[in-house]
Amino acid sequence: MSAIAEWSRRHRLTAFFVLTFALSWWPWPFYAAGLSPTSFFAVGPVIAALIVVGVTDGRAGYRELLARMTHWRVGWRWWVVAIATPLAVLAVATAANVTIFNAPAPDFGTMAWGDIGLLFAFRFVNPLDGPLGEEPGWRAYALPRLQQKWSPLRAAATLGVIVALWHLPLVAAGRLALFGIPVTFAITLVYAWLFNRTGGSGLMALVFHVAQGTISYAALGFTGADAARMDWLTGALWCVIAIALVTLDRPAWRTNGKWRRVSPVAATSGAVTSVRTP
Repeated sequence: MSAIAEWSRRHRLTAFFVLTFALSWWPWPFYAAGLSPTSFFAVGPVIAALIVVGVTDGRAGYRELLARMTHWRVGWRWWVVAIATPLAVLAVATAANVTIFNAPAPDFGTMAWGDIGLLFAFRFVNPLDGPLGEEPGWRAYALPRLQQKWSPLRAAATLGVIVALWHLPLVAAGRLALFGIPVTFAITLVYAWLFNRTGGSGLMALVFHVAQGTISYAALGFTGADAARMDWLTGALWCVIAIALVTLDRPAWRTNGKWRRVSPVAATSGAVTSVRTP
């Protein structure tokens, strides 16, 4: 165990990524053989982060991870950005689907808003769902460490490739269109931009993720070809947003070297210290 711990301390990110893929992908061959109802577990990143932090950093690492995931004093505007951006993308795609492609208009009066609200709240605490299963790992743990070595743009692009490939079992199972792979890469850049602009708040990434997937196409009344078209429309919009953020907010992608660590105190006070973490 001491040898494993020492190797993990020297190769934190490698240990995290390998463990994430192993924990998420292990059902895939059983699914292909008809022995498992699912091909993929979204909980892999958070479990991998908890294991690697426990082996390499112990309580101090857990406190830092928790601080990032509870760092809520980022200014009300960033709360609006985190919630409104995914909803705006959905709204624009819906309007395009209806006006340009003659899809049936959603009947907002008959939508089950109470159920949608409950789902929104439940996704914050359900580790088997994407938001809580992914954000403590991808954003709160991996992204800061990638940015210790590289610029935010290179770190986000590297993470984007990894996260996109991580979704391959969903593509193989028909639960994600192949077009979703490059879209995942693009939206990872958006997540990184939001994370960095909020002082390393994993909570904002979590809120963003929850808002992104709570209202389904089916809830809007889209099925079949109309729902498939929504994938293309929302995907194209996310690609445009990612390109716009990279080209228009260049200072956000240039900082290199030191990385900001949110301490347990900073999570409640809003302060952020700039230090190099191990």
